[in-house]
Amino acid sequence: MKHSIIVASLLAVSLLAAGCQQLMPQGDAPADMADNRCLSEIPGLEVSDCLLESWVDFGLAAQRGDAEWREGILAELDGESADQRLARAVVLSWGDRERWEDASELYKADLAAAPSQLQPLLRQWLNGLEGRRALLDEIAASKSARNKAVHERDALAEKLDALTAIEQSINSRQQ
Repeated sequence: MKHSIIVASLLAVSLLAAGCQQLMPQGDAPADMADNRCLSEIPGLEVSDCLLESWVDFGLAAQRGDAEWREGILAELDGESADQRLARAVVLSWGDRERWEDASELYKADLAAAPSQLQPLLRQWLNGLEGRRALLDEIAASKSARNKAVHERDALAEKLDALTAIEQSINSRQQ
């Protein structure tokens, strides 16, 4: 259910971004400059017609990219500005699990600095990240509980075998 809500939300954001791009004047110099800003691999927080589109594209690239791509982008994102920290959060949130907490902290620290039209998308990504972290915590707890139950079962089986051996010993003496 959560997965379908996330997919529907991403689709809505993508459609909204596509609709905004259709409103841009075609062939004008300002539109061409906006298109050049939209082509940037690492998005900024400047309010523009392609703000959502550029962040959605960046998020998809971060999700699809491999570890080498992520490390290369992270090397470019060494600044402490809000846009660089939020871009780092996006990249880290699709990388190794060990870095998800860092991504979460970056999202939380800089979400308010993002333009209001971008905040719902970033909040959704943060919620998705927190959901993945919670699921992995549940899986770890479940595995731990299962391992504990297996050890308890094995200990009880040993005790039952010992009691069975005692019972057989007593029965053999009585005969």
